[in-house]
Amino acid sequence: MGLRVLAVDDEGPALDDLVHLLSADSRIGEIHTARDGAAALRRLDRSLAENRPIAAVFLDIRMPGLDGTVLGRVLAQFARAPHIVYVTAYDDHAVDAFEIKATDYILKPVRPERLREAIRRVIEGSEGADEGAEGGADAGPDPGEPEPMPVELGGVTRFVTPAEVLYVEAQGDYARLHTQGGSHLVRIPLAALKDRWRGAGFVRVHRSHLVALSAIKELRLDSGRCTVIVGDTELPVSRRHVRELRDLLVRRARRAP
Repeated sequence: MGLRVLAVDDEGPALDDLVHLLSADSRIGEIHTARDGAAALRRLDRSLAENRPIAAVFLDIRMPGLDGTVLGRVLAQFARAPHIVYVTAYDDHAVDAFEIKATDYILKPVRPERLREAIRRVIEGSEGADEGAEGGADAGPDPGEPEPMPVELGGVTRFVTPAEVLYVEAQGDYARLHTQGGSHLVRIPLAALKDRWRGAGFVRVHRSHLVALSAIKELRLDSGRCTVIVGDTELPVSRRHVRELRDLLVRRARRAP
C-alpha cells in the first residue's frame, strides 16, 4: 500500500503541480490537499480519527494565516507526527526546518527527481521509526549526539555533520562552515552554533572562529602572537583563549595512543 500524504499550498496552480508530481510516483497511494494551515490541521485530525494517519505533509511555507513554519512546529508535537517536507520558493527557512526536524526541504520549481528523493527519505524515515519502536529505547540515536546543519547546494538540501567541519567563521548573524570540500553559509550566529555543537570537539579560539580541535595541525607562538594551522589555513587565536587551547591540545596529545 502506498503512502498517504497531504499537500498544502495556498496557490492553486502550485498545489495542482505538486499533486500531479506526487501522483506520478508509484510509492504514493493517497493524496489529500489543503489550501491553508487550518484546513491542513482539520484534514490531519480527521485522518487520525479514522485511524488512517497521514504519513507525510508536503508543505509550503509562506501562506496567509497559519504559515508553514508555525504549522510545522504544531505537527512536530503530534504523538504520531507525520514527516514534514517543505516545498517552497524561498531558501531562507532551512534553519527553521532543521529545528523541527523536517525530513526534507525542496525549492520550487519542483523537479521530479528531487521530489522522488524526498519521498525516498520519507519512506526510510518511516521504516527507521518502526524499527526503533520494535527495538526499544536503545534502538534510537544517541540523544546527546550533536545534530548536523542543513545547507543548500544547487537547490538541494544536504546536512553537514560536525565531523566534516574543520572550522567555523562568524559572518554577522550567519556562520560559514569550512570543510575539506568547500564552505557553506548557514543562518545561525557563531555563539548559537557553539552551544548546539557542544561536546562535538570544537573550541572557540577567537570571537570570529570556532575550530575543530582534531583539525588543528599546529599551534604557533611568534612575538606574542598566537595562531593555529587548520588544514591549509592559519587562524588567529585571541590572547584570552591561548591558555585554554594549549591545555586542550596537551590533554589530547596525552590521550593519543
